[in-house]
Amino acid sequence: MRIAMLSPIAWRTPPRHYGPWERVVSLLTEGLVARGLDVTLFATADSETQAKLRSVCARGYEEDPSVDPKVVECLHISAVFEAAGEFDLIHNHFDFLPLSYSGLVSTPVLTTIHGFSSPKILPVYKKYDQRTFYVAISDADRSPELDYIATIHHGIDIEHFTFRPRAGEYLLFFGRIHHDKGTREAIEIAARAGRKLVLAGIIQDQDYFEREVRPHLDGKRFVYVGSVGPKERDELLGGAYALLHPINFDEPFGLSVVEAMACGTPVIAFKRGSMPEIIRDGENGFLVHSVAEAVQAVERVSAIDRLRCRQIVEKRFTVDRMVDDYLRVYEVVLEKSRRSGGPGRA
Repeated sequence: MRIAMLSPIAWRTPPRHYGPWERVVSLLTEGLVARGLDVTLFATADSETQAKLRSVCARGYEEDPSVDPKVVECLHISAVFEAAGEFDLIHNHFDFLPLSYSGLVSTPVLTTIHGFSSPKILPVYKKYDQRTFYVAISDADRSPELDYIATIHHGIDIEHFTFRPRAGEYLLFFGRIHHDKGTREAIEIAARAGRKLVLAGIIQDQDYFEREVRPHLDGKRFVYVGSVGPKERDELLGGAYALLHPINFDEPFGLSVVEAMACGTPVIAFKRGSMPEIIRDGENGFLVHSVAEAVQAVERVSAIDRLRCRQIVEKRFTVDRMVDDYLRVYEVVLEKSRRSGGPGRA
């Protein structure tokens, strides 16, 4: 089976620090190569992979301000589809734009929908709904207007996350500094719970950071450590008392939630989006509806078995499970395409 894996090019694949879509693409690509599949990864030239690598840009446009995003995205997507005849399947992780090329090739196209940035992009998915194939990353993120071939939760390489049986003292916020991620709410929860809060992640909204975060930073009780790489991520997640995830949107998934649990760290999250699919309330964390409930949950964290947090990840959220799921979907896509005599559904 010859697979063309289309990664985003905002960041390197895998990312040095931030880049959740690129991280998932990397894990899946390397897992498929380890299973003996012939995979060509379309990503930035500085990407690291055991697959064949094809690139149109040296570095991601979020890492190199000299790169024009629209230009390199155009070249990047066209490179895949101009080579479509070389592959049995194109696996798209680049959102909706590549779908507009799918009617021009006979190679089946599978798109993992990593979330909907806006309802305004739905018409593109609807147009190609019966010609291509869609995977949701959680049941919560499924649009009732689309036909999906599967829901596949993300998996992580648990070998990169060290289980720590003893809880640390600080609470942790790990994610984009943005209203959607609930950074301000995390600060309020920690303040009311009387615990130190460490914040890590890229600043996606500078005005929000200046208004809601910076005034609280004192280097002692509230500490911002920036966006961190894999080693620091493992240490921060594993050393925390709990991860705070008070999201203000219906999050399609939450890699940091799973990564924290892999280290044994329970998660306190607002009950929105995919969180009920990841967190079992009272078993590997708590699902809450407000800051007040989150503060109460902080007092109950010690009742959570950190080993159980790790075991749930080992059972449900490993990269091997994710690769198995995608291999099954690939076979179904190819079979449906053979029966229909083209790239679409039978």
